[in-house]
Amino acid sequence: MSAGLVVFGSFAVLLFLGVPIALSLGMASVITLLYENLPLSIIPANLYSSTGKFVLLAIPFFILGGNIMEKSGISSRLIDFAKTLVGHKKSGMAMVCVIVACFFAAISGSGPATVAALGMIIIPAMTQVGYDKASSTALMSTAGAIGIVIPPSITFVIYGSITGNSVGQLFAAGLVPGILMGVVLVVAMQFVSRKWEIETIPKATGAERWAAFKDAFWGIMMPVIILGGIYGGIFTPTEAAAVAALYGLLVGFFIYKTLKLQDLMTILKDSVSQTAVVMFIVGTASLFSWVLTVTGVASAASNTLITMVGGNKILFLLVVNIILLIAGCFIDANSAMYIILPILYPVATALGIDPVHLGAIMVLNMAIGLVTPPVGINLYTGCGIANISLKEISKAVLPFVFASLLVLILVTYVPAVSTWLPSLISN
Repeated sequence: MSAGLVVFGSFAVLLFLGVPIALSLGMASVITLLYENLPLSIIPANLYSSTGKFVLLAIPFFILGGNIMEKSGISSRLIDFAKTLVGHKKSGMAMVCVIVACFFAAISGSGPATVAALGMIIIPAMTQVGYDKASSTALMSTAGAIGIVIPPSITFVIYGSITGNSVGQLFAAGLVPGILMGVVLVVAMQFVSRKWEIETIPKATGAERWAAFKDAFWGIMMPVIILGGIYGGIFTPTEAAAVAALYGLLVGFFIYKTLKLQDLMTILKDSVSQTAVVMFIVGTASLFSWVLTVTGVASAASNTLITMVGGNKILFLLVVNIILLIAGCFIDANSAMYIILPILYPVATALGIDPVHLGAIMVLNMAIGLVTPPVGINLYTGCGIANISLKEISKAVLPFVFASLLVLILVTYVPAVSTWLPSLISN
């Protein structure tokens, strides 16, 4: 276990010193390789093999597609359409926030991107009708976390690349939990705002709804094309990501006509930068995962976990959730997959737990991690948009975290919530 102390100890110290997570993973791996007298020459080959997978090509294309649709004005169109549907209801703007977050999540596949794209419009709109600013920002941040649960999801792509499970099946596993998460967030906001004086907007006419639908139609069609193509057997998830990017270009340039040639360079630069961040984390986290495996740390931890739970699935899943919720407070979703999955996956397999079910549990935990301090990236994104402190939003987000935990418990102990749709599609 000395190697385990070295790898996890050095990683913890580096994080405590404020070293970025990706660098902490890479440096901890190098330190452990030196401690174990393993050649450093294996690092380049490991980095290349971990990032040079066909399935991971979906990541840059989904990022590109999301950036294109964000710049083409799809956000405001989706919001306007949602307003015509539910804006007149009590807590209507909370519903708008969650509905549009789910739609945009199905375009971007990223939690922070969803918050950034929608927050600047939705948060002011909610405060204007009487919602508290901190609670509005907390709801937007938590709704944005649905971005890694609702398909397509970059985190599910990474889980599939690590375990070899079908990405299409994993996407399907996230659909129902993502929708349930949206429902409980609306209920939670209704509870939080029950004593506030919330204004409602006039009910839209049929003509207004039809006009808003036509305006938002091409944006709505993007997730339909992506998911319909995957489950219709027309293209793979990676090919679907490329189709999404091309579709976004056609919509932005020729239908909405909101994109200009000069915008393309900005979109490409942003997409390359975001992809580089994700892939650098993938590379160093994969190296960390390999070190855990080759030094025997992963197998030792797995065996310890098997002994501790004694073959009890309920206890194992409880331990899984505790580990992931704690990890989500400190590390990002993609890093957590590479660090924790080599330990949990063999145990889950030995206990007969469906890998797709485990994937849904892990991704839902990581979604909650996006809004739990001190490293809740969605919270920081929301704070930057709304200009409020982390202390304010950390308090306001608690009801939404609690609501999300209820969905996590349901998904954990009722496997059919996440597995019935993948099984239906596979049949």
